[in-house]
Amino acid sequence: MVYFTTAIYFAVLLWLGVVASRRVHTLSDYYLGGKQLGYWVAAFSARATGESAWLYLGLTGLGAAVGLSALWVVVGEVIGVSIAWFFMAAPFKAATDRANAITVPDYLVSRFGSDAAPQMTRRLRLVAAGSLALFVTIYVSAQIDATGQAFVNFLDWNYFVGALVGFGIVAAYTFSGGFLAVAWSDLFQGLLMLVGLVLLPVAALIALAPGALSVSLDPTLLNMWGAGGLSLPNVLTTVSYAAIGLGYLGSPQVFVRLMAIKGQRDIRAGRWVAVAFTLATDTGAVLSGLFGRALLVGADGDFAATLGPAGERVLPALVEHLFPTVVVGIFVAAVLAAIMSTIDSLLVVASSAVTRDVYQQTLHPERTGDTLTGLSRRVTLTLAVVAAAIAMSVAILVPGRTIFWFVIFGWSGIAATFCPMIVLSLCWRRYNAHGAMASMVAGLVAIPVFKFLVPLVPGWGAMVARAEELAPSFLVALVAGVIATLATTNRSADSG
Repeated sequence: MVYFTTAIYFAVLLWLGVVASRRVHTLSDYYLGGKQLGYWVAAFSARATGESAWLYLGLTGLGAAVGLSALWVVVGEVIGVSIAWFFMAAPFKAATDRANAITVPDYLVSRFGSDAAPQMTRRLRLVAAGSLALFVTIYVSAQIDATGQAFVNFLDWNYFVGALVGFGIVAAYTFSGGFLAVAWSDLFQGLLMLVGLVLLPVAALIALAPGALSVSLDPTLLNMWGAGGLSLPNVLTTVSYAAIGLGYLGSPQVFVRLMAIKGQRDIRAGRWVAVAFTLATDTGAVLSGLFGRALLVGADGDFAATLGPAGERVLPALVEHLFPTVVVGIFVAAVLAAIMSTIDSLLVVASSAVTRDVYQQTLHPERTGDTLTGLSRRVTLTLAVVAAAIAMSVAILVPGRTIFWFVIFGWSGIAATFCPMIVLSLCWRRYNAHGAMASMVAGLVAIPVFKFLVPLVPGWGAMVARAEELAPSFLVALVAGVIATLATTNRSADSG
């Protein structure tokens, strides 16, 4: 029955790809769905894309491992999504419509092109496209890795077989239907994610005996600041959790939904859908992990042996403990939905960067968008294959990795490279192309520095590393953009 349910889920995705492919005639159709998304589709697509494998497997595992302090992730995400939809979406949509932009680098060239030399805007486009392709490929590889682990945990498949099956399905419907297939599938998959993560903690709480939480859990798991209470190390860890929400302030795979939405009225309606979805699914994930630990491990059980070192087996174990086989199959589909809704979106964004920004706008400006749909599909497939190869390599070379932080590294790279630049471009008129370039390069470089080098610094390195890489890299990129702009702009110019 589990296989039957999963097969139906895959069939729906492939059907959506076939239907969407009949509406793809131009490059704008393939990458933006003709800018005709309604608010339900746009909001669900943006949120499903922004969540990914870490929501169902990583965040539930974090809830099981650290308890209520994982709710700081929810706080950060709700704030990030609210700022993006309430304050950034409308001006970004208006600016991209005026520029007739298809990609985020299109927007950047339009925003800075009037006051920058042609070679500077060319450089800006190439750096943006290259950074996007790099980190998106890493992010997609993390999702493919999570697909393999989902098949292992739920169906006891071989990891590599599961990863390749999931990869093949998502590559097929994305290849054929482009952005429209992605957006439609995200609505379908987002509904699965929402229902699953609302019902699971309720079912787990009902299954727990009265008072079981206080008896079955270490009291530190019920402290929002974690073990040891309010302290500097815990505050820095809290920053690392909440900073995940920074990625919603301009990540291209999320903001492209704002480019594709029909108009301002849909943005005003979609903002409430996006915030409600975030609050419900993220809170449900944390509580599912916490209740699952209480139900499956208890006070005296072996946490790592039962749920894995990072708790990432809690959701499959909890679902199998609570529900009959047919419902387990639905949760398998929901987990795969969380993963695939991100893979497909990322592939389309990375493909647009290579096809539109590198090939057409930089190397062959004489080519029109109508002639590039075939190339777009080939680039999408090529990037998918590269990401799959990276995922297989990481699985072999890093057997102790966790889904949560593998995914977050790719998310952080995209966020630190693009979000500070998008924020400054929308709220500071004086911000220029030199500042944008400085922001991107600083964010791009800071991520590996804070991830791999800072923890090695004697003394303070380990403490700073508690904040992880996104928050400090985001700050470095913001400061770099401001300094570069001030250093290259006439001081008497309007500061906006």
